[in-house]
Amino acid sequence: MTDRCTTHDRLETLTRRRVIAAGAGTAASLSFPALAQARGTIKIGYITALSGVRANFGEADQWTLDKFRAAVKNGVSVGGKTYSIEVVLKDNQSDPNRSQTVSSEAVLRDKVDLVLVQDGDAAGPAGQLCDVHGIPMISTMMPWQAFTFGRGSTPDKGFPYSFHFFWGADDVLKNFFGIWNGQKTNKVLGTFYIDNPPGQAFADPNTGLPGGAKGNGYKEINTGFFKIATNDFSTQVSAMKAGGAQIVSGFAFANHFATFWKQAQQAGFKPELVTMAGPFLFPSAVQSMGDAGDGMGTEIWWTPNFPFKSSITGQSAKELAAEWEKSTGKQWTQPIGYGHALWETALAAIKGAADPKSRKALRDAIAGMKLDSIVGSINFKESPIKSIAVTPMVSGQWRKSKGGKFPYDLLITHNGTAPMIPVEADYKPMSALK
Repeated sequence: MTDRCTTHDRLETLTRRRVIAAGAGTAASLSFPALAQARGTIKIGYITALSGVRANFGEADQWTLDKFRAAVKNGVSVGGKTYSIEVVLKDNQSDPNRSQTVSSEAVLRDKVDLVLVQDGDAAGPAGQLCDVHGIPMISTMMPWQAFTFGRGSTPDKGFPYSFHFFWGADDVLKNFFGIWNGQKTNKVLGTFYIDNPPGQAFADPNTGLPGGAKGNGYKEINTGFFKIATNDFSTQVSAMKAGGAQIVSGFAFANHFATFWKQAQQAGFKPELVTMAGPFLFPSAVQSMGDAGDGMGTEIWWTPNFPFKSSITGQSAKELAAEWEKSTGKQWTQPIGYGHALWETALAAIKGAADPKSRKALRDAIAGMKLDSIVGSINFKESPIKSIAVTPMVSGQWRKSKGGKFPYDLLITHNGTAPMIPVEADYKPMSALK
């Protein structure tokens, strides 16, 4: 079995590294020569960030894609017909402008039958194009509010061809305030946010952290938005310290928070609780902070301790994470679960369609989907929010490992929005971990 470029590109084998180097304009097409007698080919466009500032979100994508490819190597049978699967892999380089470019390529040039998007910034432009051209799309990895409201829609309206599964910013708020309300603080909250769709969702004055702070009796020191290329947070640190913030939250990437925290330490700013959305999703980010990583809090999308199984492989979350660690030598990361689930939805849509080569039939199969996946239930069929399936999430805290094979473990400390996922430990303030 070989990885071959589409007829639009050079006919040569592309490794993952060369896909990244080639950039968003290159498509790695994965086809199955053994299925030459199949009665059609279903082409799937997959958009993700393999390079750039969000490359850690796409780190496991090639590994996950290989697992999917193995699962469908003999084709997919629907209604007595067998279809081969071809995947066109697109790297948006973590650039919103490139997201528009690769979305256009997938829809207009590659003429895919289905688009999958594993990147929040790419979901908007891809969704708009797919809706206009009548191509079904499924995306994930950003709060559903950013997908719906950010594109000018409402929960009762949705979109004609684009769908999204993930938790909501409101779920993060319930988890974060659930943690904070159980701690003794002065209830002064310092916040800062990336100026991008997820950051805007978390900063929404009504449905984001500001509204949650007001409703729970907290004083927010809102230092506002910052650009993704920002590398100086001294202004934010000074404002939070001057305001007496004992809690720090908001939305940032790992490189942003590392700089913020270094400057906070230099300024003598020592909050009791740090519970951020974004930067602590990856163990590498916590490990890079050394001892200072102990006690960092985060939303939790997925861990090996989620009590769910893959609809493709039958593996439990623990088994999937263990396979990743054994094959790569690296600690599991949260996007592994959602990257895998995205392929679960694709396969479920294909198998559930009356005619998988009909875009309308694929669209209808997604709209009627009720799937038990590695991240929990993905239920578009019964969702009160059009085009959205809300998935379960919890929150927790990174702690120094006690004899484990990796320096830090992510422990679930609050499950108020998903009681089926077990709590593993109590949340501890920073001063209690010294």
